[in-house]
Amino acid sequence: MDFYQIYRPLTATPLSGDETYQEYEPCEALKPYIRCFWGSLRPYTETARHHAAEVVIPDTCMDIIFQTNFTNNHLYNSFCGMNDSSFYSQEKTGEFCTISTFAIRFYAWSAVLFSDESMRETKNGFFDAACYFSKIVKEIEPFLFDITSIEQRIPLAERILLRHLHPERKNRIITDCMAEMLRHEGRLPVDWLAREVHVSRRQIERVFQENIGVTPKKLSSLFRYQQVWRDALFNKNFCVQDAVSRFGYTDQAHLLKDFKKFHSITLREAVKKAEKNVAFLQ
Repeated sequence: MDFYQIYRPLTATPLSGDETYQEYEPCEALKPYIRCFWGSLRPYTETARHHAAEVVIPDTCMDIIFQTNFTNNHLYNSFCGMNDSSFYSQEKTGEFCTISTFAIRFYAWSAVLFSDESMRETKNGFFDAACYFSKIVKEIEPFLFDITSIEQRIPLAERILLRHLHPERKNRIITDCMAEMLRHEGRLPVDWLAREVHVSRRQIERVFQENIGVTPKKLSSLFRYQQVWRDALFNKNFCVQDAVSRFGYTDQAHLLKDFKKFHSITLREAVKKAEKNVAFLQ
């Protein structure tokens, strides 16, 4: 399962970070399954300053998120299933409390390998993480108050994740379909995919709902959108018309409309916003 070597999904602002949000690579053993660990560097105090809502795009990942509130001694967790549309994070006006965030971001194909449950009905959902990852949550939460640095939390979480990884749960249909989807950058019709992996369309639909929570058609569309986003952001010679041909869109209008549907803003605005965040931090 080396899909991570050819597919690296992005957030809306992958070039930026500050004391409240940084991403960290997992250890080698977890790289096929974990996109990154992310969170605040250490506990920080929310002030009365206003924090504008940020767009959260469908990055084809699923997250377990822990938030530790050191002011009221409360610990909150959530599991975010895969999104197929963008949304805006809640605006913050400051609570004068000291908090820290620690999160685990799974690839689309891997969350189920750590979960106690299937991924059915998790699309666009926010749940109590213990409902899906009870053993992992039970082992991670106790050290979050005492160990506050994200760099110290990560190796502890990695050992827990490795204990609860079940590679035997890998599904051959998912693995074969992922290989074809990524090789064709999300351009495959489901019927063609079914013929390639020698199973019925109905069976593929069922297996994807159980293991990922979305249909293969939806995931393929999200893969293509993510590839366009990466190309637009990192390819200095990016040209919309070239992208139309490469990613199999009907025409330029089709690509731009599809991108805005997932990202909530135009491609030009998205790139400008991502680059502006970097300039602001610098």
